Amino acid sequence: MFLRIDRLQIELPMPKEQDPNAAAAVQALLGGRFGEMSTLMNYMYQSFNFRGKKALKPYYDLIANIATEELGHIELVAATINSLLAKNPGKDLEEGVDPVTAPLGFAKDARNAAHFIAGGGNSLVMGAMGEHWHGEYVFTSGNLILDLLHNFFLEVAARTHKLRVYEMTDNPVAREMIGYLLVRGGVHAAAYGKALETLTGVEMNKMLPIPRIENSKIPEAKKFMDLGFHRNLYRFSQEDYKDLGLIWAGPSPEDGSEVVVVDGPPAGGPVFDAGHDAAEFAPEFHPGELYEIAKKLYEKAK
Repeated sequence: MFLRIDRLQIELPMPKEQDPNAAAAVQALLGGRFGEMSTLMNYMYQSFNFRGKKALKPYYDLIANIATEELGHIELVAATINSLLAKNPGKDLEEGVDPVTAPLGFAKDARNAAHFIAGGGNSLVMGAMGEHWHGEYVFTSGNLILDLLHNFFLEVAARTHKLRVYEMTDNPVAREMIGYLLVRGGVHAAAYGKALETLTGVEMNKMLPIPRIENSKIPEAKKFMDLGFHRNLYRFSQEDYKDLGLIWAGPSPEDGSEVVVVDGPPAGGPVFDAGHDAAEFAPEFHPGELYEIAKKLYEKAK
């Protein structure tokens, strides 16, 4: 089971303006072949299907715990996309619009019109070209070494895509999110590399980073490295997955500093509210009635 905390893993900067085309590119990091939906579901199903949960507990703990962190990653990427699409971030009410004036006319020129037609100006479970995420992206073989090797590859492929999207946009919200995920993805790749080394003796982490550009060269990633995020493997549980430290130990391949297991999640930041958008009828064309109903619920609960 899972315990959900109503915070993002980091605080995102507030968007200054809509940037739909940047949102379209960032979709690759959510629902693309190597996006966060894929890392989440690969590790989640491998943890569900794990053979020898007691005998091989450190490896089970590793995969299961990283899967839980990935839940927060899809939340963070979705929040980034929503912020890039938001017209009125944080605003509960705006002036009504006249549908006859084509208030969504700008969206016909956006790279991904589905954001506005199907999503109401929100993130969707798709890649950069509108292709929907699907279960064929999930690999769960039942063989521990093969699954770990796949996960190592998945993380470095995801890193490649993050760097390419970083090069596509200078939007500060997108770059803040990408900088954080470059660091956290580096932790996950290194953790799977360390696990493979214990099982096979092969020093996988000598191949890192792939591509051969250090996270310290990316300002938004270096910011999180300076906070020590590249050393931390968070234990997203109150009482379980305590054998992570049997694998996540020794030097970080990033800079040689000692890695550590941190009990509990990062402090994080506030969730993002895209605000009222009358043209999208989100949450309604005239949302006042909805807010009145919610207000009555609060009054009734007193």
